[in-house]
Amino acid sequence: MSTYRDFTHRGSARATVLRTVGTRERRSHLTAPRVPTVGIDIGGTKVMAGVVDADGNILETLRTETPDKSKSPKVVEDTIVELVLDLSDRHDVHAVGIGAAGWVDADRSKVLFAPHLAWRDEPLRDALASRLVVPVMVDNDANTAAWAEWRFGAGRGEDHLVMITLGTGIGGAILEDGQVKRGKYGVAGEFGHMQVVPGGHRCPCGNRGCWEQYSSGNALVREAKELAAADSPVAHGIIERVKGNIPDITGPLITELAREGDAMCIELLQDIGQWLGVGIANLAAALDPSCFVIGGGVSAADDLLIGPARDAFKRQLTGRGYRPEARIAKAQLGPEAGMVGAADLARLVARRFRRTNRRRVERYERYAQMYDQAASTIRNTRNTRTP
Repeated sequence: MSTYRDFTHRGSARATVLRTVGTRERRSHLTAPRVPTVGIDIGGTKVMAGVVDADGNILETLRTETPDKSKSPKVVEDTIVELVLDLSDRHDVHAVGIGAAGWVDADRSKVLFAPHLAWRDEPLRDALASRLVVPVMVDNDANTAAWAEWRFGAGRGEDHLVMITLGTGIGGAILEDGQVKRGKYGVAGEFGHMQVVPGGHRCPCGNRGCWEQYSSGNALVREAKELAAADSPVAHGIIERVKGNIPDITGPLITELAREGDAMCIELLQDIGQWLGVGIANLAAALDPSCFVIGGGVSAADDLLIGPARDAFKRQLTGRGYRPEARIAKAQLGPEAGMVGAADLARLVARRFRRTNRRRVERYERYAQMYDQAASTIRNTRNTRTP
């Protein structure tokens, strides 16, 4: 990467700079350098990397499959490094932001746990920073997606925003006054594991009745497969579409059939949407935001999902009729939100890093000038002594 090719002192100084980031994001993003950065979104099935400019525009994107979770963390690191180096051959990259599907500590240096990867207390930031010549920022992927929607998407202009990402499970993030609220230990926003049905469906987290067991991509597909396996009359449409191969039933297929008017698929999305509205009402009681942004793959169902969610939210909201109601909006940036947000948050790190590096260069130049002056004085002294 041409910006820092000659920078050799990459260790403790960089770590010190990176640890200062995170407490003044709202003010910082306004003065961050307008330089291109790389955002990387790491999920269970793919790694997506892209160069993003200061206005949130994606200049180039690369995708690859996520290495199998049984492999060592270094395999994933190698994949990230290869993508960054590839992009840096064509772009002047100033920082790298990582949005990881997992728990990231409050310092944004370690991935404490990633359900789809072999990351357990993994020092990802420092491991990557030691191999790349630009600063690295690590955060939870829902946090980076929420930041992107606040900066460039459906949450622009909102002071109190909650994002809910509906995919395989449910993730989430909280922004207040332009600052991501990560919690004391960095793991805030795990809304999917709020208990909404005591003794309900078993969740992979080990508990029962978690919200994501009733309002997520997994819940949608599970219900459709159960009806198809029972050879329910209402499931004949989807059974015919997959030619009787029930494992081929997917969330996007259910959404497609619902748009075509399939009654069962419409009803399933309504059920998922109603549970979504119940959870949002609970979050409104606890957090009182002005806006909920709904993202993730399941949100592609649009009003087939969000319409029922709005209706259920209004019915379940505490103090309904006597309090302002939060706006519920679909995310605008799609599957690239996490990548765009990671790149934009990395730009804050680039500002501090560039300032520290500039001071180091200025100090070096002063020393070099002093050395040249001293050398010139010595030469002049010798010349005057020569007969």
